[in-house]
Parts: sequence; C-alpha cells; structure tokens
Amino acid sequence: MEHKLTPKKIVELLDKYIVGQKEAKKAIAIALRTRYRRHKVSGDIKEEIMPKNILMIGPTGVGKTEIARRIAKITNAPFVKVEASKFTEVGYVGRDVESIIRDLARISYEMVKQQELKKVEDKAEKEAEERVLDILVPPVKKRSIYDTEEEERVSRTREKFREKLKSGELNEKIIEITINPQKPEQMVPFIEVAAAPIDELDSNLKDMLDNLLPGRKKTRKVTVKEALKILKDEEAQKLIDKDKVKEKAIEKASNDGIVFIDEIDKIISKSSSTSGPDVSREGVQRDLLPIVEGSSVNTRYGIIKTDHILFIAAGAFHQVKPSDMIPELQGRFPIRVELRPLTKGDFIRILREPKNALIKQYKALLETEGIEIKFSDDAIEKIAEIAEKINKETENIGARRLHTLLEKLLEDISFEAPDIEPKEITIDAKYVGEKLSSIVEDRDLSRYIL
Repeated sequence: MEHKLTPKKIVELLDKYIVGQKEAKKAIAIALRTRYRRHKVSGDIKEEIMPKNILMIGPTGVGKTEIARRIAKITNAPFVKVEASKFTEVGYVGRDVESIIRDLARISYEMVKQQELKKVEDKAEKEAEERVLDILVPPVKKRSIYDTEEEERVSRTREKFREKLKSGELNEKIIEITINPQKPEQMVPFIEVAAAPIDELDSNLKDMLDNLLPGRKKTRKVTVKEALKILKDEEAQKLIDKDKVKEKAIEKASNDGIVFIDEIDKIISKSSSTSGPDVSREGVQRDLLPIVEGSSVNTRYGIIKTDHILFIAAGAFHQVKPSDMIPELQGRFPIRVELRPLTKGDFIRILREPKNALIKQYKALLETEGIEIKFSDDAIEKIAEIAEKINKETENIGARRLHTLLEKLLEDISFEAPDIEPKEITIDAKYVGEKLSSIVEDRDLSRYIL
C-alpha cells in the first residue's frame, strides 16, 4: 500500500478532509514520500538519512492539527499530539519530555497488537466456540472401552448444538464461564518508573503490582452471545506472541512514528531576560532538543531511538518569530510552511465539501430522529459570512468558529427533534439571520462564541 502513496495521492487524500493549504499539504506529502524512500534504501547510508521535520506556521483553526492527524491515518503510523505549553505550567517546568516518546510507544504497541489479533481472529473464534460447547455439552471422560457408545452419543449431541450455536438459536441462553487471568506483561523497568512524571506514576505502579500479584480465575454468568465474544478475545490474547508484538511496536514507533508538537510558539520568547518565564521557556526548548535531534528513550516495551521519528511542530507565531527559537532547535525543523487564514470562500467549501463536513454530520445526526434537514445555498453563504465577520472583529479562531455557529443555529431543532413535525426542514438565509443576528450585533456576546 505504501508504494501507492505518491505525493500527489497523499495530497488528494488530504483534500477530502482539509480545504486549501496546498503548500502545507505538498511539504507533508514530500516528507512522507522521503520516509518511504528511506525504507527502500540499502546499506549504511540508510541510517544517515534523517527525517525532514516540519514547522507549520499559521493561526488557530486553519488545519494544522488536522493535517498531521490525517497523515497518521493515511500511513497507519503511530501518532502523538502534545501541547508544548503544558511543559511551562507551574511545577511542570522541564519535567520529562520523554513521556512523549513513551506515549508513542504505547500507541504503537496497541496498533501492532490489534493487527496481530486480527490475524488470529478466525482461530480464536473456533477455540471460543469449542469452549462454549464444552459448557453446553460436557465431553465424556472415557474410563474404559465400553464408554465408546456414550462418547459417540455425546459427539452427535455436540454437533447438533454446534449448528444451533452457529445459527444463533442459543444466543440468549445463560451459561457460566470461567475467565482465565491474563498473563502479566513484563514488569515496567524501574528506570522508566523513576523517570516518569507524577501523573504517570500511578498507572506504572499499578502495572507493577498487577505483575507481582497472581491472577485469579473468575466465573461469570452471561448469555452465549456474550460468552463467545469474551472467550474469543481471551483466546486471541493467548494466540499472539507478546514479545514479537513489542519488538514490532518498537520498530514501528522508531521508523514510522509521528510526533505533533502544537503551540510551540508558547515556549519561545524574543526577550533577552535572564530570569522568570523566559528562562523556563528556553529550558523547555532545550529539553525537547535531545528527542528531536535523536536519542534513546527507555519505555516499557523496549528502547526507542528517536532519530527517524517525524516531528511536526506548529504555532500561530503572533508575538514571536520562528527565528526566536534557540538555534539548535531551529535547525531541526528545516521545512517551514505558512498556512493562510481562512476566508468566506474557504468557510463555504468547509461546510460543503469535505467527507466529514459539519453540515453532513448534522444531517446524519438528525436523520436518526427521522428528520431530513436541508441547507439552501444562501444559508451556507450566510453562515460563512457571519463566521468571517466574527473572526475579523474578535479573536480569529478559523474553522472552529463554524462549530459553535452551527450548534447555536440548530439548537432549537436539536432540542425539539423527537417531537418535530413536519420531518423535512429547510434552513435558508432568513432563518440563519434570525437565529444568529443577536451574536453578530452584540460584539461582547460574540467574544464568547469560541
């Protein structure tokens, strides 16, 4: 599949969900194709080819996060988003940025695990079926050659029950199942626990205790349908090789992982101050530097080398410039793209075109109540016009403005939906004007439409 993801194809896939921003999409597409090319390179030079990290510059709500998230889905890559500003909070200055890579390892492990579980799905289903049949028709414990007839009788009965099981006749029958405890994962290395920030210690210590305490078998009364699902999951867990999953997860995170660092401008200062928040911001940049440059991070699944992880940073850069970053970090983001603010025309396209367009979402939601809602062209134009106006007069939050405007616009319809008659509703420009006029006219009120 990867070989089919040419730069043009990647842009084409992004276009289905994100309006405009051609320059950013092109840069991302090239970076992803370069990663694919590196995988194909042989010899020592392969390790010397570093990812082309990207810095996206643009106001909030123009598609920076969405672009990063979509490329992770397109390439089926482990993806982590982190807000750089969280590392400047009181009591959190300079605290363990390696937690970003530990999160990436965990996500990668879950992705690989799900892939491996999918491979053993059919076998697990058969094993679960046999376990349910053992409960419904217990096998004969053969004590002598004279038990053959009884064994054959039970075998015939078992096959009849198998047919009923497959046809769903027994779905609602209540049975008692025994659930085996999961085999504990390898104990979390002490070095990871010691290095982990406070908010991670609880889960790590819990994992350690779970590993130390022996598991107990549990019995539950459930329907046959539920039993098949529970036992299938249990059998699948037993069929996969956990060590192999960890090994693959580490490789996937190290070579295909994507880390999106949002609000990177919040840890940058143009001040030459030598104390206070400016120093802490520079401290965070220096803490981030090793993982962006390339280092080894210990995780519960193994050691991840960050040399070939793709880092994408983003920020509005209203108060500072990219050149205000410390020089070492600047050099690690060689590709810079500027995302332009959204216009009325962009808002119209965002409401109509993407596969996940907001209007399509609201239509689908109200269809569950039997309501068919239609938006006239002038209604969509009016919504876009209001979004652009409020963005200009208050804080510009890009396409996020549309979310709240549509929620406000359809508030009464959503509330009355179960009892509404008729079931066909057309939203026109007049209706939009009536519902949103108070927000447009009251500038103070419009500031709260975030």
